[in-house]
Amino acid sequence: MSAKPLIALAMGDPAGISPELTAKLVAQDDIRESCRLVVIGDRRIFEEGARIAGVKPALKMVEQGADLRAAKEDALFLDLRHLDPKQVEPKTATLAGGKFALANYRHALELGRDGRVDAVCFTPFNKQAMRLARAEYDDEIAFSAEVVGLKTPASEFNVLDRLWNARVTSHIPLRDVAAKLSSERIHRALELTDACMRNAGFARPRIAVAGLNPHAGDGGNFGREEIDIIAPVVAAGQREGIAAQGPFPADTVFLRAKGGAFDAVLTMYHDQGQIAMKLMGFDRGVTLLGGFPFPICTPAHGTAYDIAGQGIASIGASRAAVLLAAEMAAAGKRLG
Repeated sequence: MSAKPLIALAMGDPAGISPELTAKLVAQDDIRESCRLVVIGDRRIFEEGARIAGVKPALKMVEQGADLRAAKEDALFLDLRHLDPKQVEPKTATLAGGKFALANYRHALELGRDGRVDAVCFTPFNKQAMRLARAEYDDEIAFSAEVVGLKTPASEFNVLDRLWNARVTSHIPLRDVAAKLSSERIHRALELTDACMRNAGFARPRIAVAGLNPHAGDGGNFGREEIDIIAPVVAAGQREGIAAQGPFPADTVFLRAKGGAFDAVLTMYHDQGQIAMKLMGFDRGVTLLGGFPFPICTPAHGTAYDIAGQGIASIGASRAAVLLAAEMAAAGKRLG
């Protein structure tokens, strides 16, 4: 049996670029050298993705319940046989597409939960389609925690090469952000960021904490969240041994981080960090779910309906996601 980590790769939304990205990943020599893949989806959708991508990757078919670790091949396929390609509406978020992606991801998470794989990856989902299939679907964090049975905090991180972005609030309306910020919530995010990064190989990650308001509040002229809430949490983290600094103005902190001053930036809300990270490396960015017993990684971009079916989708971020998951799984450490 190979010592390489075994990664469950769930196929994402079938109407976008996910099928072709999945096929391209399986065909990558460096990925097959770093890990073993078990692709989860419908073989017919995968084969259509391979046709679009212009690749012919070799996979061994396995049945549900099979001993995946005992297989000798580097690429396996678990065929759920649950979506006829004729039912796929290209470039459209549909109930069928959401059910397909949700079933694949649930199965991958169950494999991780049960210790049958070492990590989970997935090609892009479409949240509208996921909500058509499951009305209460908010994001991957809540769904993953439910399937895995996680009772401790989890968070979403964006990783670009060696620079990380964490956030205190995530998929909520912008008008609700300030009310959701509390010392406890920011402190929890700071602790989880430090723990996840240490488990990813950082000896003592340098974490810059962004302010909420313009110019980090400008000494209270534009809001007091920095003075009353954020700065005390940074000070508390420093007393606990966390290499945190801030709060810094959000419009310049990423310039310093990009220049090497910090290993991570903890932002207060979703787009405060996402915009900067995607501008710096849209085709390489990875989303990591931290706090779970095993790595969960996906490309940071979406389903790209506008270019679906053309065979031109870049594999950069998807490749980076699988390689990061393989690196973390090989280390054998919990992410948080």
